[in-house]
Amino acid sequence: MSGKLRIPISVSRIGIALIAATTAIAGLALCGIAFGRSPGELLAILASGSIGSSFALQGTLLKSVPLLLTGLSVAVAFRAGVWNIGGEGQFLVGALGAFLGARYGVIASLMAAVVAGAIWASIATAMRLWRNAPEVLTTILLNFIAIHLLGYAVNGPLQEASGKYPQSDAVPAGATLPLLGNLELHAGVVIAVLVAVAAWYLLYQTAEGLRLRATGFNRSAAKWAGVNVDGQLIRAMAISGAMAGLAGGIELLGVTHRLFERFAAGYGYAGIAVALLAQLHPLGTIASALFFGALTTGAGELQRTAGISSMVATLAQAIVILAMIAFMRRGKTSS
Repeated sequence: MSGKLRIPISVSRIGIALIAATTAIAGLALCGIAFGRSPGELLAILASGSIGSSFALQGTLLKSVPLLLTGLSVAVAFRAGVWNIGGEGQFLVGALGAFLGARYGVIASLMAAVVAGAIWASIATAMRLWRNAPEVLTTILLNFIAIHLLGYAVNGPLQEASGKYPQSDAVPAGATLPLLGNLELHAGVVIAVLVAVAAWYLLYQTAEGLRLRATGFNRSAAKWAGVNVDGQLIRAMAISGAMAGLAGGIELLGVTHRLFERFAAGYGYAGIAVALLAQLHPLGTIASALFFGALTTGAGELQRTAGISSMVATLAQAIVILAMIAFMRRGKTSS
């Protein structure tokens, strides 16, 4: 046995995530120097813009909902060894499905979003099983198809009745998500947390989740043990797409209430950073989504008050991904 003190895996993973998040915040603080601002001033603006008031905190929570669901989408897929990079497209198609189903009520609209996202993701699975096309490539290409599909819809058959702007009419009032009490928060916040708990239960408390994780850990060993590997890939991608589609539906019914170009706002890609920071753990994704939600709303305040582009939130996502990759590679090298 080695004489080294071994930290429990869960603790070490939390530590790595905290270091990665701290590295991202430090990187943003140093960026303040380039804009003629002190790091302390920049961090103070970020904090006040994300959690400094009830309005800012509610904004952070609303931004965290789509990040949580797209992060869960990535976590489930990656756990099963499926590299789903198509959250952006699945988010958009889910929003389109929700809009088309809105006339039948909020439940039908959300179900339409779930089904649309699952079907869109399953296209990549079909290409994988039929032509062995890598899902990394097909899901990215499907993102661009979804973007142009949305553009066609809001400039064509789904354009608002006035025809003035490239956007749809608002969804019927009966299809919008209800608010939580007197707060400016919609019920999608609760739905997203429940989905996270359900994803954790599926992955870690059921035989199906064990088969999914076994497939992602070692496909050959899982197949030898009698697991239907192709079936697990199909299920994982469908579940992943359904979560991203649900995110699009909730964003439509709870926040924007109409479709327009650039609807996704990068939530699908941001979900990758959310999932990696959470170490692909569904419950950890809740905290990770809150962190990135706070960065997003804080970055908006930076742009309003300090003239610093809100794209610094994207910079933070990149720093987190790079930090996580560096730490994971270091861990593999030392083990």
